[in-house]
Amino acid sequence: MAATPPRAAPSAGGKLYLVPAPLDFGCDSPADLQDTMPQGTLRVAARLQYWICENAKSTRAYLKRVNEIIPLQNPLQNLNLQELPREVHKKGDHAGNFDARYLLAPALQGQDVGLVSEAGMPAVADPGSSVVRAAHDLGIEVIPLTGPVSLLLALAASGLNGQNFAFAGYLPQDGVERARRLRELESLALKTGQTQLFIETPYRNAAMLQTLLQTLQHNTRLAVCSGLTLTQGVCHSDSIKNWRQKTSPLNNATPAVFALGR
Repeated sequence: MAATPPRAAPSAGGKLYLVPAPLDFGCDSPADLQDTMPQGTLRVAARLQYWICENAKSTRAYLKRVNEIIPLQNPLQNLNLQELPREVHKKGDHAGNFDARYLLAPALQGQDVGLVSEAGMPAVADPGSSVVRAAHDLGIEVIPLTGPVSLLLALAASGLNGQNFAFAGYLPQDGVERARRLRELESLALKTGQTQLFIETPYRNAAMLQTLLQTLQHNTRLAVCSGLTLTQGVCHSDSIKNWRQKTSPLNNATPAVFALGR
């Protein structure tokens, strides 16, 4: 059996901060950051010069909003923003196939670095786990900051089992495969009581809900939460039988979290 490579000793240099972003990315009515983001998180974001992000343009837009509340220590044009490779966005980086150590060079040189995604907590239902893993391997301290995480907000509001739950990510786009996967998740939820959470890309919400109503058993409970932390946010939880008799509350342009259980 191959020997496990030694871990780097803890570094006295820079730290990696996991900086949550508001859940209003791409929405017409952005939330007031002070309503959704703690001051401590905004203060850290305001002082960081080095960033790892999904998209530099949207990260600058986020930091511009931060600057309106807490002035940035460095002008926007002087910030160093490194984007994760496109293949990490498309294929994910949780399998360990992407070596992110090069992105952390500033931390090894004593500079604090921020990791940010498009919305919510980086590395949770978003890219970034490879960066966090690399930081641990390099002995860089990892500090998660407080902010909105849509999965936990939806779970708390669902009325479903919050003591035993799993996140299934995105389901297949193909209709037949999506229905098959939903039946698997439903069977697991009904058998074990484990709440099954999954997400969908905006503009596919209606198709996902239609498949759910056509596929699941009438006593299965479904919760759908969309636009969390926004003024137009909704969260409804009911049996499939009752869902079939109501008008969908979903905004098809807003990201949604789905949860099913018993």
